[in-house]
Amino acid sequence: MKKFIPFLLALFVVAAILRIDFYFTIVYLFFGVYALSRVWSQRTISGLRMERQFISRAFPGDQVDVTVRVQNRTWLPMPWVELQESVPVALRYAPSYTQVFPLGPHGTRKFTYTLDCRQRGYYSVGPMIIHTGDLLGMLPERHAQHAATPFVVYPRIVAIEHLGLPTRAPQAALPAPQPLFEDPTRVTRVRDYDRGDSPRRIHWTASARMGRLLVKQYQPAVARETLICLDMNMEDYGHRQRSTATELAIVVAASVANHIVTREKLPVGLATRAHDPLAEHAVDFFIPPSAERSQLMGVLEVLARAQALTGASFDDVLRRDTMSLSWGATVLVITGSHTGGTMDTLAYLKRRGYAVTIILVQPSPMDVDQDSLAAHAGMAVYRVWNVADLETLA
Repeated sequence: MKKFIPFLLALFVVAAILRIDFYFTIVYLFFGVYALSRVWSQRTISGLRMERQFISRAFPGDQVDVTVRVQNRTWLPMPWVELQESVPVALRYAPSYTQVFPLGPHGTRKFTYTLDCRQRGYYSVGPMIIHTGDLLGMLPERHAQHAATPFVVYPRIVAIEHLGLPTRAPQAALPAPQPLFEDPTRVTRVRDYDRGDSPRRIHWTASARMGRLLVKQYQPAVARETLICLDMNMEDYGHRQRSTATELAIVVAASVANHIVTREKLPVGLATRAHDPLAEHAVDFFIPPSAERSQLMGVLEVLARAQALTGASFDDVLRRDTMSLSWGATVLVITGSHTGGTMDTLAYLKRRGYAVTIILVQPSPMDVDQDSLAAHAGMAVYRVWNVADLETLA
């Protein structure tokens, strides 16, 4: 009743004019009920506690249960409570989850609904809004709000044993005839200590056995790190399949990164420029190569958030983010096109001593014709049209 106060004043004026005690009794009764309802609503809404519990990370195909808990921490009952939880449409067919229920003194109610992780992405579950009021509707509804919780659905990962990648792929450790870099995990022989040798190279067991200082000789190898350069510029993919091609490119990047870290135990990094829903604008993502297990989660986090954009130069990403790589590192380029300026940039990286591998995702016929140029420049080129084609990367 939005006009209850004017109604109460009008009733009091009528009672004063007519001087009838019964009218005064009604005015006092209404006023008492109004005051009691106001205090009641203020106490109950301030004593309301809301919680949301669920696993905040998932993969496509998972179903995540969300438990919502509402608690009344006062001795006053709440005649009715309306709970409304906002849910992303991509995770649930209904845009919200709604429940209406009473809540007794120090009462607690729990509700559970399910998120269907059909598509990778960065989402917000919530906010949760509680509406309540008095039983007679004399006062406006009061509400309390619980903030939204981030929820990440990682991209799909295809197990590497089903990919059939060749040994020359970026996962391999490449031997080198000249000591560009040395692999400390591979000792080939020992030699006598020379002035200037690092004490860390001393082979103490062999030195004690031979009676003189001996140092370790390691197998020379090029850098074993891989940087995945992911093109998220929609203009570099075919016009008819831009949305599906960029999503497939993310699946390829996630699958290769998972294999390199978990199977080959080699360093991997990620470089891309994409729209970030968390920052609400385009962001340059760069994760330096590392073999730590946490590295994979960082890569998957970026791939879950990355959204395709237009007008971003992929060549700038290639030139800028490869500057810190070691000589001989592998640059794995995932894009939909390798024509024009992209080929010039890749040839430049090849001259700088990097091993360049290209994975074309749903390329156009013009891009297929460019394969001979890439092969002539010493670059391996693979084409992926769908997830099943990942098995043909041999």
